[in-house]
Amino acid sequence: MLRFIIVLIGVVLFLIISLPIQFILWIVGKFNYQLKGKVSLAIVSGAFKCVTFVSGVDLTVIGEENVPKDRPVLYISNHRSYYDIILTYCRVPRETGYIAKESMAKIPSFSRWMRYMHCLFLDRDNLKKGLQTIKDAIELINNGISVHVCPEGTRNETDEPVCEFHKGTFKIAERTGCTIIPITLNNSDSIYEKQRPRIVPSKVILEYGKPIETANMTKEEKKELSETVRQVILETYLKNQKLVEGN
Repeated sequence: MLRFIIVLIGVVLFLIISLPIQFILWIVGKFNYQLKGKVSLAIVSGAFKCVTFVSGVDLTVIGEENVPKDRPVLYISNHRSYYDIILTYCRVPRETGYIAKESMAKIPSFSRWMRYMHCLFLDRDNLKKGLQTIKDAIELINNGISVHVCPEGTRNETDEPVCEFHKGTFKIAERTGCTIIPITLNNSDSIYEKQRPRIVPSKVILEYGKPIETANMTKEEKKELSETVRQVILETYLKNQKLVEGN
C-alpha cells in the first residue's frame, strides 16, 4: 500500500508543479510546435520512468532494435494494465501520440499533457467521432509522429490472452503505408490491477516484434492485417508467459 501512496502523491505533485511548465510550453508551441512536442516527450517520459522505479517494476525488454528511429510507425499492442502506457511511452525514440478513451480528456492537467504529446481521444460510442480520430491519427503519421493503439479497445480483464482486435485501427496503416511494430506485454497487470489498490513489484516482459511493412500489401493482405498482427502478439504473449511463470 505504501508504494501506491507514494506513486499517487508523486503523480498529483507532478500535475500541480508542472502547471507553469505547461503554460510555458503553450507559449513555445505558438512559435515552435515541434520543440513543444519534443520537450513534452522528455518531461513525461522522465516522470513515467520515476513511476516505474518507485513501483518496483523489473522490466525485461526484447527486440527494441526492431523499432525504426528514422520514421513514424504505428505501434499495436495488447492491453492489460494502466502501466502498459507508462512502460511503453518511456521507450519511444520519437514523438508518439497514443489513442486513449474519451474519459481521459476530462482529467485536468493530465489531459493537457496528453494533448501536448499528440494523444487523441476516442469516443467508442460515436461512430462519426471515431472515424475522425482515425483521420487525425493518419494526419499525425503523415506529419512524422508515431501513433500507439491498443486495438482490443479497452483493458483486457478476461482469461483470454489477447482479445479480438477492432479492424478500424488498421486503416491508419493502410492509408499511410507506415510500418507496424507489434508490442507484447506480459504480466503488467500484476503491478496494480490484480490486487488494487496495492502496487506490487513485478517482473514484466515487453517485446517489440519484427516490423510489418504495409506499403506494398495486396488487398487480401490488408483484409487479414488485423488478424495477422493479433496472431503475432498472441504467439509472443504465450511464449513470454512461460518465462514469467518460470520466475
